[in-house]
Order: sequence, then structure tokens, then C-alpha cells
Amino acid sequence: MKTLVFATNNKHKLEEVQALIGDGFQLKTLEEIGCFDDIPETGATFEANASQKSRYIYERFQLDCFSDDSGLEVDALSGEPGVYSARYSGSRDSDENLQLVLDKMAGKTDRKARFRCVISLILNGEEQFFEGSVEGSITEVRAGAAGFGYDPIFIPEGHAITFAEMAAEEKNAISHRGRAVAKLVAFLQEQQ
Repeated sequence: MKTLVFATNNKHKLEEVQALIGDGFQLKTLEEIGCFDDIPETGATFEANASQKSRYIYERFQLDCFSDDSGLEVDALSGEPGVYSARYSGSRDSDENLQLVLDKMAGKTDRKARFRCVISLILNGEEQFFEGSVEGSITEVRAGAAGFGYDPIFIPEGHAITFAEMAAEEKNAISHRGRAVAKLVAFLQEQQ
């Protein structure tokens, strides 16, 4: 079984991605390889941030790895929170971040938004990128208790419920991360 480092300590992300990758690959977190550094994310794009994290791990640990950067882009907010999704309110508190989006969207009729995810994979020293996105809209109030982050206020296109109201399998099948990971898995399988 191939081991890959997933440059995260976010247990929600790890569980989502491991479920999508399946049994062919064993994922290790940063903690499991002894990385306790605060890895910089100073890029202006999802691609730049994902690459920055992967390169940091590869250069210091010489391990095949991948990282993702993802976020919510709201049309009426000129693409915000975007790359700042995890710290939009000035903190990493997801409730505060979510509430700030709801507050800024109050009274707006254009509710269109999307989740985007970019994965940077470094395998044998070569970097590849995989992107996934899902279009949808922002609700006026929170709904659902599953998922994390902005899931309680995002209804994916073609559905009537938020990500936070969906079963994990249903969300993973259509999510931005699910779509990016599917491309990553297809690529990894070609390499075997």
C-alpha cells in the first residue's frame, strides 16, 4: 500500500479524503510524520497556497505528499471569502466566519456561490495540480449539523438541502474536494 502525506491535521478533511481515496493508499497527517510547524499559506490563490504547503513538506521530509487549499467564493461579495475562507472573520472560528458571510449577504438577491478546491501533489519530485468545484447558493439561515465550515449555508446546484444536511457519502459524491480528489486518485492509479 502506497503511503502519502496529506499536509493537514484537520481530522474532518482527512476522513473525507481517506473515504474518497479508499484502501489503495494510506494517508498520514502532518502530526504522524512529526511535523508540528505552522506551514505558511501566504499565496493569493488556492493554487499558490496548495503548492506552498506541498513543497514545504517535500523539501523538509522528502516524502510524497499532497495538500489542498479550498474555500467559498460568493459572487455578491466579489469572490470573498476565497483564499481567506478559514480565517475570514480574523479568526479560525468557523461559526464566526460563517456568520460574517451571512451578515454581509443580508438583503442581497444574488446568492450564487461556489466551493473550489485545488490539490497540489508532489510525487517523485514532480508537482501536479487537480481542481474541483461545485456551484450553488448561499442560504439566508443555517441548516443542518453535519459537515464543517460553511456547509450549513451552502446549497449545491440541483439540490434543495445544504451540505450540512447531507449524509457524508452524498456530500463527498458532489463536493469540490470530492471532485478534486477523484482526479488525484485517477492520476495516482495511472502511476501504479
